[in-house]
Amino acid sequence: MNIHKTAIIDSGAELDSSVKIGPYVIIEGGVRIGAGTEIGAHSLIQGITEIGPGNKIGPFVSIGGPPQDLRYNGEETKVRIGSNNIIREYVSIHRGTVGGGGETLIGNENMLMGYSHIAHDCLLGNQIIIANGGTLGGHVVIEDKASLGGHVGVHQFSRIGTFSYIGGVSGVAKDVPPYMIVAGTRNRMRVSGINHIGLKRNGVSTDDIKKLRGAFKIIFLDDELLLKEALDNALKKYQECDLVRHLVDFIATSKRGIVRSFSTDE
Repeated sequence: MNIHKTAIIDSGAELDSSVKIGPYVIIEGGVRIGAGTEIGAHSLIQGITEIGPGNKIGPFVSIGGPPQDLRYNGEETKVRIGSNNIIREYVSIHRGTVGGGGETLIGNENMLMGYSHIAHDCLLGNQIIIANGGTLGGHVVIEDKASLGGHVGVHQFSRIGTFSYIGGVSGVAKDVPPYMIVAGTRNRMRVSGINHIGLKRNGVSTDDIKKLRGAFKIIFLDDELLLKEALDNALKKYQECDLVRHLVDFIATSKRGIVRSFSTDE
């Protein structure tokens, strides 16, 4: 085990023998860290925190701190992080609350850039990118392969759909449907189209992208249809397409409402 002599490791922490710990790192009891994970200088890992193998955690990172929730009263909640994530400098990740399910969860192969914040009870999937200064309120759910630009702020309890792309300095107060490109401030968030470049880069077929674009036109561009009618029409026309079914289900199950206003601005 490669642990710098200035690091402070509680005897109750469980670290794989291949873990690398930088200068002045503090790891408290109750922390478990998997094989090959590296922790940068001056980072603090506390609480009941499980970190899987192969993660690269930068300097001055804080993981497992108590949630910023006035109802929190010291209950034993946790943070669980998967494998092969990149967590850059000054990122903060808070543990969950009893009312929110008890844990903050981050999946695999995500990239959390500098100064981003993951609040209590957030659930992140895999291969997500959150650019510098991105901030998630509590209970946010982000599906696989979504991308958030710099300084994006996401309201608590919002959902971000798979393959969606949120432009920098946006304020997200409603659910962002999967596969969409969106941007704007809290009251002016707009959809500009589907994320066809991201879909194509990830091997989604031209036929599925074409069907998804057709569903997009029905749901977002037909002003004469109520939302339920638009969803029904899109599903009826493209029922054989998994991407369309997921888009329709995501919108139909939204509790906060979705970003639906259209803009031609890219």
